[in-house]
Amino acid sequence: MEENRLLDVADRKTVRYSFASKRIYFTCVVSTICCLLMFGCALPRIIVLDDPLSPEEHLNLGVAYEQNKEFDSALKEYEKASKKLTIAYLYMGNIYFLKNEYSEAESFYKKVIDKDPKNADAYNNLAWLYYTRRENLDEAEDLTLKAIELNPLKKDIYQDTLEKIRTAMQGE
Repeated sequence: MEENRLLDVADRKTVRYSFASKRIYFTCVVSTICCLLMFGCALPRIIVLDDPLSPEEHLNLGVAYEQNKEFDSALKEYEKASKKLTIAYLYMGNIYFLKNEYSEAESFYKKVIDKDPKNADAYNNLAWLYYTRRENLDEAEDLTLKAIELNPLKKDIYQDTLEKIRTAMQGE
């Protein structure tokens, strides 16, 4: 071959691979594919650091779940909303009430009252819980009267609770 001569396709020699080198190549390819399949879930992921939903949107999503009787999903959404919205605790109490987990419901109603003492619904719902369990009826009566005092616009609703409590008290 002369110096300064460019090689073309015809000048190249065919490289022959032995059976062993083909086997090694095949093993490497198969191993790589297996690793990708097995550890594919370990590849980098996109992580969302900021919640794209506002607390109000979590609350609304929770209501939608609650209407579909998907209580666990609703609770998760209310939990997210509760970081900024105290009213979410009331919704959580209502879910636990619906699930007949009264002690949990009671603790959430009390949490609302502690964090937002002007929330009349929390007082009424706690009173209704006591009425349902037929316990603390004197306290339930006081709670309902407080609800009426705080929100006279819902007096008819709260009055119904109060009448049922007073009827239960007379039956004792």
